[in-house]
Amino acid sequence: MTPITYDDFAKVDIRVGRIVHVADFPKAKKPAYQLRIDFGELGVKSSSAQITKYYDTADLVGKLVLAVVNFPPRQIANFFSEVLTLGVVLGDGDIVLVHPEREVPLGSRIG
Repeated sequence: MTPITYDDFAKVDIRVGRIVHVADFPKAKKPAYQLRIDFGELGVKSSSAQITKYYDTADLVGKLVLAVVNFPPRQIANFFSEVLTLGVVLGDGDIVLVHPEREVPLGSRIG
């Protein structure tokens, strides 16, 4: 693993958002959902997330998540993913979301 500096880490803008909409994503190569996430003053952003193993669509709406918000948008099939929703990768398609343990303001930055 190549070490990075704190300045490198500081360039990654990780924010708290709340999932406000979830849809199945049948055109994705691996099972995924299309998420709409509210980041407060940053607005609502889209994300494709391969989290179908542990989460049903109904369980995700209202859930707080962490996401990298300063990557360029990435096209996945017919969908533009604007943020990278963060999770712990346990295996292929086996991802557990990372989230705050209590309510915090939407758009709060992780540092």
